[in-house]
Amino acid sequence: MKVNELTQYPEFTCVNESALSDKEIECGYVGDLLSWVMGNADAGCAWVTIQTHVNIVAVAVLVEMSCIIIPELAELEEETVVKATEEGIPIFQTPKNAFEICAWLGAQGIK
Repeated sequence: MKVNELTQYPEFTCVNESALSDKEIECGYVGDLLSWVMGNADAGCAWVTIQTHVNIVAVAVLVEMSCIIIPELAELEEETVVKATEEGIPIFQTPKNAFEICAWLGAQGIK
């Protein structure tokens, strides 16, 4: 699945559409401890995290993630959206919780 294909599903809203790309989502990763995510997430992943501060963008860039997905419509800091847009990292919000997002990604064939 490509990142921009997530916009076809109404439960996923991209908060910075200018950062959308046709980058492939190769795998998924869920975690909130940034140092752990930096050491264990794979490039090309869709990262599910409840963290919303600007440091998530730095982690996503460092790991070369495809996108970030924020569960439960957690409110994003404006600085985070601005930085993610500058760095070309799409951020999605969804009412789904982290487990539901991961189950959904798995059902789409993303491991």
